[in-house]
Amino acid sequence: MQISTDLAAIRKEYRLQSLLEKDVDADPIKQFERWFQHALTSGIEEPNAMTLATSTTDGKPSARIVLLKGIKENGLVFFTNYESKKGNQIHDNPYACLVFLWKELERQVRIEGKVKKISEQESDEYFSSRPVESRIGALSSPQSKVIESREILDNNVTYFTNKYPSQNIPRPSNWGGYILCPTLIEFWQGRISRLHDRLQYTQNEVGQWKIERLAP
Repeated sequence: MQISTDLAAIRKEYRLQSLLEKDVDADPIKQFERWFQHALTSGIEEPNAMTLATSTTDGKPSARIVLLKGIKENGLVFFTNYESKKGNQIHDNPYACLVFLWKELERQVRIEGKVKKISEQESDEYFSSRPVESRIGALSSPQSKVIESREILDNNVTYFTNKYPSQNIPRPSNWGGYILCPTLIEFWQGRISRLHDRLQYTQNEVGQWKIERLAP
């Protein structure tokens, strides 16, 4: 099967900015925060949307979009159902990858590292800050499991809404937060003629970061 002429003709020249070693922070988390703040103030819709790629122990990958909910000195935080497909894969193989694409800024960030659960207290605090509907939704959905119909979800929502009329909704034990602690972060800035800037941070055994330029 050949790529259609129209698809092959789709092309954009990237020319907004450059990414040079002299301009970046020595700490990749601080550099990420700098870029993330720029994305926040640029009017991009859901700048915290990121691709999360996980894998089974025998190397079969899965990827999906999740939302970044916290930036810490040692990593990036997101929340999900621990018994979902991604939760089960993280349990069996805790190494994962995140990708942010801010196409309006012609930027991409790719982050590799090890994933672990955050504390129950942190998960409780975030869960209690969510809208009531989102908390009911977390209780109502057996995420990633096969269900017979939409009616299953609707009935669950009705059940839990009636069960917790005071809105004092407890966090289910199978739902909470993870933090991905990076060992590699790559910053990508689009440039003309596909000669993009790519700076890669890698961490050694004692936690020090090394910055290297990659060919596009």
